[in-house]
Amino acid sequence: MKCALACICASMAVPGTALLAQGHSVRDGQIGQVAGNGRYPAIAEAREDAPGYTIYRPAALPPEPLPLVLWGNGACRDNGLSVSHFLREVASHGYVVVANGAPREEQPVRTEEAATPSRGNAPTPALATGRPPTPARPAPDETTVAQMLGAIDWAAKASATSGDPLEGRIDTDRIAVMGHSCGGLQALAAGRDPRVDAVVAFASGVYVRPDGGLSGVGITKEDLAMLHTPVAYVLGGPEDIAFPNGSDDFARIEHVPVMLANLPVGHGGTFALANGGDWARVGVDWLDWQIKRDPDAGRTFVGEGCRLCTAYGWTVERKNFPAQP
Repeated sequence: MKCALACICASMAVPGTALLAQGHSVRDGQIGQVAGNGRYPAIAEAREDAPGYTIYRPAALPPEPLPLVLWGNGACRDNGLSVSHFLREVASHGYVVVANGAPREEQPVRTEEAATPSRGNAPTPALATGRPPTPARPAPDETTVAQMLGAIDWAAKASATSGDPLEGRIDTDRIAVMGHSCGGLQALAAGRDPRVDAVVAFASGVYVRPDGGLSGVGITKEDLAMLHTPVAYVLGGPEDIAFPNGSDDFARIEHVPVMLANLPVGHGGTFALANGGDWARVGVDWLDWQIKRDPDAGRTFVGEGCRLCTAYGWTVERKNFPAQP
């Protein structure tokens, strides 16, 4: 997909804000450069009225209201810039994204893929006897499911406020939740909310063994029956520490359309690559199909010869899918 506003990318760069010092956050304004391959190159920004969140949106907003995407970070971290390249790409396709976490630290684009395990979905090793040890009491997660869902109220208020840059630009009747690892658990938990229309869990899944991980997200295998929207699991192959969890979720879900897509890139996926790499392309197509009802995007997933089904390195399993997008 070609960028229709590429000429603004250089002119709207913000010198000196591409990287933030670890542990610090900005109070208000654009962070880093305009980026994304979509029609609407996007920015990351901090807002004083949105403490604890990082906002991603088109730099030049189109006149029509845009769907809302809520994001949960790996390890449930309080850093809304943790996958900034990926989220600018999502926003550039015509979405307003609210990431859990203040904008604390942005990493430079990586030139090659590498797995980056996070504590959010890490397994607990078994003892020699085969019985799992009692896990140490984890520190509370830095962000929460309630915080993620609270972004809906913030977005509705911003869109209804006269003079706000987002006035009339957010459609809170079209909402998706997405997340990585522990943040994927947040997305799955938030997906039970009736306001949510689609779910994507990257390198995530409810723990196969209860209390087998370090996340504090309150969701069990039984809670998967409360999901009411199409769900996509995007995993990093057998080396992904969340592979057993996400695969088991897929096997259990029978009542809604569900996809399990694997690319062997490990737990860290392709988030740090330019514009979020392959995982961003899959995530955007899922959103465009489920939220915008774009049949061309649906062809990425539907049919024996679907684009993802025939893409190099990918394996795809699906249940309850339509015959046509």
